[in-house]
Amino acid sequence: MAAAPPSQASANAMPGLARALLQAGRLTSGQIDGINKHADVTKTPFIDALLAGGLIDGHGLANFCSETFGHPLLDLSALNVHTLPDKLLDIKLVQSQRILALSKRGNKVAVAISDPTNTQGLAQIKFKTELTVEPVIVEHGLLLRLIEKIGQSDTQNINELIGNDIDSGFSEVDSDATSDGANADIDDAPIVKFLQKILTDAINQGASDLHFEPFEKFYRIRFRVDGILREIVQPPLAIKDKLAARIKVISKLDISEKRVPQDGRMKLTLNKTRAIDFRVSTLPTLFGEKIVMRILDATQAQMGIDALGYDPDQKALLMDAITRPYGMVLVTGPTGSGKTVSLYTCLNILNKPGINISTAEDPAEINLPGVNQVNVNDRAGLSFPVALKSFLRQDPDIIMVGEIRDLETADIAIKAAQTGHMVFSTLHTNDAPATITRLMNMGVAAFNIASSIILITAQRLARRLCSCKQPADIPHEALLQAGFTHDELDGSWQPYGPVGCERCAGSGFKGRVGIYQIMPITPAIEAIILAHGTAPEIARQARADGVRNLREAGLVKVKNGLTSLEEVLGCTNE
Repeated sequence: MAAAPPSQASANAMPGLARALLQAGRLTSGQIDGINKHADVTKTPFIDALLAGGLIDGHGLANFCSETFGHPLLDLSALNVHTLPDKLLDIKLVQSQRILALSKRGNKVAVAISDPTNTQGLAQIKFKTELTVEPVIVEHGLLLRLIEKIGQSDTQNINELIGNDIDSGFSEVDSDATSDGANADIDDAPIVKFLQKILTDAINQGASDLHFEPFEKFYRIRFRVDGILREIVQPPLAIKDKLAARIKVISKLDISEKRVPQDGRMKLTLNKTRAIDFRVSTLPTLFGEKIVMRILDATQAQMGIDALGYDPDQKALLMDAITRPYGMVLVTGPTGSGKTVSLYTCLNILNKPGINISTAEDPAEINLPGVNQVNVNDRAGLSFPVALKSFLRQDPDIIMVGEIRDLETADIAIKAAQTGHMVFSTLHTNDAPATITRLMNMGVAAFNIASSIILITAQRLARRLCSCKQPADIPHEALLQAGFTHDELDGSWQPYGPVGCERCAGSGFKGRVGIYQIMPITPAIEAIILAHGTAPEIARQARADGVRNLREAGLVKVKNGLTSLEEVLGCTNE
């Protein structure tokens, strides 16, 4: 006696594949009920319970689906996995929906699927890729094995990069934002450990910046060490989105926004006494988001002024200037020349319980306890001038302005220096004399400049020679052309050059040393400023006052064996 046909309600409640098998007479309603019960008990999808029951094999089911739903049939055992599109679909989506991308042509993507009634999965693929999805029927068991193989390959590649030298409990990334925007991809243990290892390696190598860069065919991570970018690793391209999402969550950025740049901060706790801050910047590129992380190590400001590379006479001039009761000290130089570290070193020297220090920065890079630090926010109306005006009502002793960018900021800073406050700030100029003319070009009155500024320091950073350095054979004429005098080339010293060893990773350089031009504003220079003199006139007077220019200061470092002649020639102008 044939089984009674199921009611319309019970048929609608069946999985789509079960309904198709029932309507084709391949299964009875009783058999389907048994398979559903097995699926409920084992917590597996219907198709898994169906094949486990042995009522139909994988090959037979694939043929049935192809004939019934009109989709082409493919034997996955004959497929070359290397021809699959490179990470068109996220591995998590592939694993959850059991659908694998086979090829992409124009605006169409062919996908391998064993259950063509999985319309939800096909809809997700269409939404994620914004392509027309064309299903191709494959055997269920072969599809699952191929997906597992691909997933293991990605995890294995990441684990190989992680190695065995990192413990997930060694350090903890501060994350206050993981509860809302995070999804399962972001919390992948291999991704978390991999990012942790990259950050730890960057700190251990003394990097200043980390670059996470996606390209069409590869993904690379580079560190900037001693001012030079070095490629560190090329992880699997598949992790670029997960890694970006992880970084954005712990930096309190919007993980759903990938179309515009974003800026944030994060913190890595190394131990109970040391934590490193990172400034994070994202940038949409053709093949994903490029992320650059600036390492902000507060210990740099606590190294002491002697570690920065000031010559004894320069240190004496700087210390005399910053300990004055009022006036302005300016630090100039290009981006990445160490201006912030120099300023914070001075602030750290002056940071005492009896001194009130306030800073306005964009943004605050180094956290210095005891100093009132303010991040300017132009969109919110908190600009440098607004912050400075507010500082003057906060009973300050010392004010630091991150950068003088316009006349209004310059005027307020100068008035603060003239009314009994010590003011520190930075400008972007080539050398100390050019700073005076830069302020004049902004519109600052000459008498205000002459009466407020007490010292200007220009600086560069040169790579410091590693201990593997060796004497360099440089022709006498080349040394003269570089700027040495005949009297200095008396044979009492020896120039050195880079060699390369394991300690310096073969570069021949380890760390950096500052090159400084320290120019106090003497009465003679004041007279030139009041007469609206030019930068060359100020430079000539500074030289007459005994101020070394940047090239001459760099040659002193060469003479002392701290850096190479090539480094000094590369970062200074005559």
